Amino acid sequence: MFVDTHCHIHEAKYPLDIGDVMGRAHAAGVGKMICVGTDEATSGEAVRFAGNHEGVWASVGVHPHEATEGWSGVGQLLKRSPSFGTRFSEASVSARESRGKPRESRAAQPRRVKASEKVSSKGGSPVIIAVGEIGLDYFYTHSPRQVQIQAFEAQLQLAKDYDLPVIFHVREAFSDFWPIFANFSGLNGVLHSFTDTTENMERAVSEGLFIGVNGISTFARDKQAMWDAIPLEKMLLETDAPFLTPVPHRGTINEPAFVRNVAEYHAKRRELPLEALAAATSSNASTLFGIESK
Repeated sequence: MFVDTHCHIHEAKYPLDIGDVMGRAHAAGVGKMICVGTDEATSGEAVRFAGNHEGVWASVGVHPHEATEGWSGVGQLLKRSPSFGTRFSEASVSARESRGKPRESRAAQPRRVKASEKVSSKGGSPVIIAVGEIGLDYFYTHSPRQVQIQAFEAQLQLAKDYDLPVIFHVREAFSDFWPIFANFSGLNGVLHSFTDTTENMERAVSEGLFIGVNGISTFARDKQAMWDAIPLEKMLLETDAPFLTPVPHRGTINEPAFVRNVAEYHAKRRELPLEALAAATSSNASTLFGIESK
């Protein structure tokens, strides 16, 4: 079984028929998916989509491109989620959100909930299982850098408060990312769609982070040595559908079924049975996100 740990098929603008997409995913052996929000609206869509589909979970967050639009809605989604109920102090969370950045006072922070305490109205498993995708993007400065940093820090604090892993988007911004990450000890997560240097990959692994690998790796030749060096126990598979379609489907709209092609590509490069790579990456997804049956 494969897990697509990052897709956007929940968005209203996704152009393919969802029934067909889900059928092809299951036929390809993709049994689990994580739908990832990029702003307040798509985060809400991800939660609703996950709540209505088996084997699908949601991540909520505001992408650095959208940081100027605000991020308080992410906290509201977490607050209202049946995964958490009223276990947190709404006053303390709202106080931080109103300022748009983390509060340092421990007394004002809601109690971190244990994984065993998280509840859901569906199958005993949380619908929201991560915060993301959030981070820094200095390749396209659609939002000013300082606004990106402010949004990033505020959402990292939410991840700590709600004891959730993070789906990171970092592009040409690791010089600022690492110091910020260091200020939020105890966080875990994945560097989504990682295409940076071997050095940053190795540092991420040393920090306990996972590395997200998608269709880019099947056609971008200049980074092959870096992808080959990712420890199998730290690799996650993803599509980023509808974007970044892998070989041999280039030129078509990406969908979760194609995560199998990413897996086949890396199994061949590593001279591993496909089943071994599938088992390892699926286990990694369960380890990071806590996704079992739902």
